[in-house]
Amino acid sequence: MRLQALVGTAFVALAAVAALPLMKAHSESAVRIEAPALDAAPTDGLQTAVIAGGCFWGIQAVYQHTNGVTQAISGYAGGDKKDANYELVSSARTGHAEAVQITYDPRVISYGKILQIFFSVAHNPTELNRQGPDHGPQYRTEIFPQTDEQAKVAKAYVAQLDTAKAFGKPIVTKTGTMKAAFYPAEAYHQDYLTLNPRQPYIVFNDLPKIENLKRIFPTVYREEPVLVTKRSS
Repeated sequence: MRLQALVGTAFVALAAVAALPLMKAHSESAVRIEAPALDAAPTDGLQTAVIAGGCFWGIQAVYQHTNGVTQAISGYAGGDKKDANYELVSSARTGHAEAVQITYDPRVISYGKILQIFFSVAHNPTELNRQGPDHGPQYRTEIFPQTDEQAKVAKAYVAQLDTAKAFGKPIVTKTGTMKAAFYPAEAYHQDYLTLNPRQPYIVFNDLPKIENLKRIFPTVYREEPVLVTKRSS
């Protein structure tokens, strides 16, 4: 449960400074992997992808910095609407995963590229029901295909990466839950990394993901994130 997020504000600056050497070490944890051999065909109009890979703060931020993504929303997928709130989902009994709904232009970025980023820099697909310091099924790694084509691409890519032993351990990402309903998370969870860049949890766990995106995928990285709530200038 994001224990670092509960640290008092008096310790935030100190923790952030202390974390700087660890950020560099953590930045090396991303994995360079091949693009999917099977990808979705480009189409006109915006498309939607829904993925889960641990705390949605970092996943959302990665795609907010990805060119071709027009919106990335933190939320919940895999459970019922009545349970889709942070307190209940955190109980680990609702069936939900913390997830991100990504709206993207397939003429700019493909579904396969979104998955390549997901597996390479956004999370560790070999951790079962956890990511880093967060434990429980709500932090599981899962792709929620929105179309039959997405399901084929996701399943084939997991098989491709496992065959190539890209991670040294088997991938545990689920891909079989089709068209699961997505429920946006509470407003205070949206744009969290951008609004709280010195938060210790963000410094340790999520800022390195943005650096890895910039380093490994420079052609799709964008400096200015696309936010859920537009900030006043």
